[in-house]
Amino acid sequence: MNLTGHTPEAVADAARWTAQNYHPLPVVIAAAEGSWVTDIDGKRYLDFLAGYSALNFGHRHPALIAAAHAQLDRLTLTSRAFLHDHFAEFCHRLAALTGQDLVVPMNTGAEAVETAIKISRKWGYRVKGVPIDRAKIIVAANNFHGRTTTIISFSTDAAARDDYGPYTPGFKIVAYGSLPALESAIDANTVAVLLEPIQGEAGVLVPPAGYLSGVRELCTANNVLLLADEIQSGLGRTGDTFAVDHEGVHPDMHIIGKALGGGIVPVSAVAGPASVVGVLRPGEHGSTFGGNPLACAVAIEVIKLLEKGEYQQRSAELGIHLHARLQSLVGNGLTAVRGRGLWAGIDIDPALMTGRQAAEALMHQGVLVKETHGSTLRLAPPLVITESEIDHAIDQLATVLSTA
Repeated sequence: MNLTGHTPEAVADAARWTAQNYHPLPVVIAAAEGSWVTDIDGKRYLDFLAGYSALNFGHRHPALIAAAHAQLDRLTLTSRAFLHDHFAEFCHRLAALTGQDLVVPMNTGAEAVETAIKISRKWGYRVKGVPIDRAKIIVAANNFHGRTTTIISFSTDAAARDDYGPYTPGFKIVAYGSLPALESAIDANTVAVLLEPIQGEAGVLVPPAGYLSGVRELCTANNVLLLADEIQSGLGRTGDTFAVDHEGVHPDMHIIGKALGGGIVPVSAVAGPASVVGVLRPGEHGSTFGGNPLACAVAIEVIKLLEKGEYQQRSAELGIHLHARLQSLVGNGLTAVRGRGLWAGIDIDPALMTGRQAAEALMHQGVLVKETHGSTLRLAPPLVITESEIDHAIDQLATVLSTA
């Protein structure tokens, strides 16, 4: 059965055969290169979402594709029952990139968050001396760390959380950006604070200046681990390697995913000091595909790209231009702009349209973005984008706003 056809037929086929847990835009992509994608009818679109930061280096980056092709011809999977010839290099390079000692390779971002939660609890019992089954992890309201049962147990988003109980205990939710709220929530059984340095799903919310460094100080003073979920914000997205770097903060665990796989394979990891990650022993945690040869081959090339600093610099410099262009639209269809580097959350005037309507209108103008909540759009173009391509996207946004 041919399920491709033209766009209307392909969209209908997808709706017929797929559970409706997503509400994709009615575009069917067949090819991509760099910052651009092409649908099955041959229409080109500027990708201004980049797979929610999974495609930081654009579609089909030549170095990443070459690494994947070369590895496919040799070895794709061993499981962790054996070592392979890329494993040590991947772990060593990622440890160096994060300034950590040890790495736990996984596949998806949610798996990496779950891994950090498990390590934190085990560290709390084995090292800190928290009574068994009393460990508490503090999280922020409006967080997004994944969609497993444990993770949605501490979500404040009804769409992600409702109807999936009973929920996993052991979490305390506090206001994001408030040091007093965090300080009052810490007690003797607190083992970790889990935060997104910039909240992505919530609309690219940047915390107040000094917040992250203040969290670091509170965690250090109370012998509590700081877990930085850099799955969306990391690997060059904000103009530095990690979003925590903007305040000179070194977390106890870096949680990494999305862009680490170069948009080719799912790769994630937790990196931390031996005094923390070293609590794991054989058989206590694992993943059949975590750290597989194909994943490591691609991720090594991703890390090499970041080691040069070029993409961090591009994000910082082009981010200034992006945000300046967006700020010029505040009062002209936009009510607010937030973000850092090549990452922005923009609020559409709700009197004009919803975020969904804006995303659909931009799609017809040849620019792909996605709404997040209400009238908010999340923008995350690939770091290979050019200034002229940014201008093209913002010009189309201005057109959509002016004709609403």
